[in-house]
Amino acid sequence: MAHIDLPEGLPGIVGPMAAYPESGKALNALADVLLRGPSPLTPAERELIATWVSKRNQCTFCTNTHAAVAREHYGDACGIVDRVLEDGTAAPLDDKMRALLAIADRVREDGRLVSDADVARARAAGADDRTIHDTVLIAAAFCMFNRYVDGLGTWAPTEPETYAQIGRMLAETGYGQTTGAAASLAR
Repeated sequence: MAHIDLPEGLPGIVGPMAAYPESGKALNALADVLLRGPSPLTPAERELIATWVSKRNQCTFCTNTHAAVAREHYGDACGIVDRVLEDGTAAPLDDKMRALLAIADRVREDGRLVSDADVARARAAGADDRTIHDTVLIAAAFCMFNRYVDGLGTWAPTEPETYAQIGRMLAETGYGQTTGAAASLAR
């Protein structure tokens, strides 16, 4: 039971976005820019960062939703998402992605923990300023999204197929106009 009155049957972030469409529109636009807009990171890599941060923040809805979107973007290589969820430090990632997930985890804990050494490791692995910027911003934004979902006590579906459907829809259409469509899948 959510801490506030939200539309019945709408899970996770979908309920508050439907109840408060002004903020929902802004949050969806932010997610669309961060996860689908111009970036040296692929949509799959950005969704993986969002998944990693959500998992580390123990946000069930966001972890499962963004893992499903990441799987769609990774296609045949989708197993990497589950390996990161199992143990991100042991997952078979390239040095750049490993360094970026480390930065994202530091931001998740406290942005001031990102060190010059963390950034140097990412740069040595091929990350440029925009890549580092986008990683930090995705991690910071997903801390907000995770806390929004969990702070309101929203509910999360338990059926993997629900997340798979939402993942397919978000991978195809993005986040800009998805509150209604996600709600229809989640009922």
